[in-house]
Amino acid sequence: MKIQAFAVMVLALGTAVSGNAQAPASKVGIINIQAAIISTKDGKKAAADLEAKFGPKRKEMEAKQAEINSLRDQLQKGQNTLSEEAKQKLVREIDSKTKAFNRAAEDAQAELEQEQQKIFNQLGQRMLAVLDKYAKDNSYALILDVSQQPNPVMFAANGIDVTQEVIKLYDANSSGPASSNTPASTPSTAPAAPPKPAGAQPKPAGAK
Repeated sequence: MKIQAFAVMVLALGTAVSGNAQAPASKVGIINIQAAIISTKDGKKAAADLEAKFGPKRKEMEAKQAEINSLRDQLQKGQNTLSEEAKQKLVREIDSKTKAFNRAAEDAQAELEQEQQKIFNQLGQRMLAVLDKYAKDNSYALILDVSQQPNPVMFAANGIDVTQEVIKLYDANSSGPASSNTPASTPSTAPAAPPKPAGAQPKPAGAK
């Protein structure tokens, strides 16, 4: 899953944790916040829900892409056998179906990314609360997110990555979705994006 708007919230994490520390804070840690979110039980459930919702659309788009590819093959193979009228008809059909495919693919991609962002924002708020508690309870002065690019961390000693510990704490304190419309968990992998918009088909020589 992608985290775009959520990234701003995470970048302020170090200040929030150190500023709210209740015990003498002396430790520094790192966390992959994106991996943490999608590895929680809530994250895995949410990803599964997305796959169930967008999987059929992806298959539909793949079928349309295959249809366009088949028409392109017909045009290529018929360069020396088809009449000019038949070739022009194929070119127009390919062009029309490609434009429709591109519009549908862009709309599907935008909808998928919007749903992913909403999930990450919802689960991200919970994750930050869990991370804040973890940092306070374990005397961390600073925890840096290494999932963002560019990554400011040039070196990190073994043993300071708290990602797995925070995932366990999150799952132990998870109470499920905030509402009936909020995914409870997210799958470990996000659903595959719809096929990318098809490229424009070069017209055969002589086509207008």
